[in-house]
Amino acid sequence: NQLISSLLDGTVFSIVQGLQEIQSLAEKNLSNERNRLVKITKEQENDLIRKHREDEQRCADRPQHLNLLQAANKRELEAFLKRTNEEQQRFDMKVILELDQKVLEQQTTLEKAGVPFMYATNKPNDVRLQMFTLEFIQKLSQSLPPSFNL
Repeated sequence: NQLISSLLDGTVFSIVQGLQEIQSLAEKNLSNERNRLVKITKEQENDLIRKHREDEQRCADRPQHLNLLQAANKRELEAFLKRTNEEQQRFDMKVILELDQKVLEQQTTLEKAGVPFMYATNKPNDVRLQMFTLEFIQKLSQSLPPSFNL
């Protein structure tokens, strides 16, 4: 009953739609940023492997140096892979924190708009209830007649 009351004037539908658009844009930007990071890392890895191959070809006629060079190249590649893996993990943690912040902002906005069950929380069951509530609001907004003012 409280949910229906909060939906009557259409403001909540507009707020939910706006929040959804903001979240989609944020997710797209974060995804693009991560894809860019992965692409740059792969290019750097390929450059390093190419450099190692060229160095090893120049050293091919000196087997005693080649073994040392190959061992050094292996250590360098392993260190590079470890460092870039850690960078990607840090970036992924940053993404999680940014998305958590978006959720908090959305919860607060919807709470201020008077939507039932909406308040700042990170408890899984409460968040699940909020997600079901938002899904219900979205489905309801799609089934409204065009004459309903949104």
